[in-house]
Amino acid sequence: MPGQPTGFGYPEQSTVGSAGPPASGFAYPGRPVSGFGAVAALPGQPGGAALPGQPAYPAGSAAPAARRRWPVVALALAGLLAVVAGAQAYQIHRLDDRLTATDRRLADAQGATGNRLDGLEQRAGALEKQAGAAFNPEAVASAVLPSVFRVRAGDFTGTAFAVGKPPAGGGTTLLTNFHVVESVHAGGGRKVFLERSDQRFEATIVRVDRTKDLAQLRTAARFKPLVAAAKPVRSGQQIIVVGAPLGLQDTVTTGVVSALRKDEGDAGPVIQFDASINPGNSGGPVISGTKEVVGIATAKARNAEGIGLAVPIRTACDTFSLC
Repeated sequence: MPGQPTGFGYPEQSTVGSAGPPASGFAYPGRPVSGFGAVAALPGQPGGAALPGQPAYPAGSAAPAARRRWPVVALALAGLLAVVAGAQAYQIHRLDDRLTATDRRLADAQGATGNRLDGLEQRAGALEKQAGAAFNPEAVASAVLPSVFRVRAGDFTGTAFAVGKPPAGGGTTLLTNFHVVESVHAGGGRKVFLERSDQRFEATIVRVDRTKDLAQLRTAARFKPLVAAAKPVRSGQQIIVVGAPLGLQDTVTTGVVSALRKDEGDAGPVIQFDASINPGNSGGPVISGTKEVVGIATAKARNAEGIGLAVPIRTACDTFSLC
């Protein structure tokens, strides 16, 4: 039209370009422009339409493939735990077997040790017996000397020793040879004296046996009695003789049993030994290595050496009902 620029203009519409619909698409009142080719969202739906036949998943949810992996992972973990548990059970079983074997070895070792200890104790006991059986004159003399005394009967001296049970009324019973107290007894006397070091004790002649050359004495003083041997002596057995030869108290000599002589008449058997004795030894004890009295020294051979005689202790015990 005259008086207007070239081309027609529409209110609020650009005049650039040719007539017709705008290249960018149509604008409709109340509806936004989403751009060319944009799909409009349907009311009540999220910003994308679901495909037919498939479920709709909320935003941020795991995919179906990830869901399918969880059972596999759980089975793998269960298998791993089973393997670990089996390995631990196997190790525990092996450890239990090793502990059992160790206990068995310890028990065997303890049993062997116990057997060795028993063997050692038996050997020690045997050695003690051998040591006890070993001849020790010093130990024997030390044990018996307190029970041996010098006897003074008038003008004669000899030896006596305590033996047997205490007599009725107390005191001590002693033995000696009859020929030691013969002069006092023959004169009607009964009193003799026991001497030891600087001590003197009165004693009484209780009984005598002339044939066996034995005399029993008793004193009111108390002394430890010597033990009478229960078994007879044997040839070669070691002995000691304790007495007061020539009045010398506490004299000890050693030797062996030479022989056991048979009964000659009513005197009975005698023990022959080679220990040195002299006048004053008469009535003294002949002692074994076990500190037991085996005989009573009585006499020695004249014009000879190493031949002494003793009355067996059993003869004296039986004669006077002692021991």
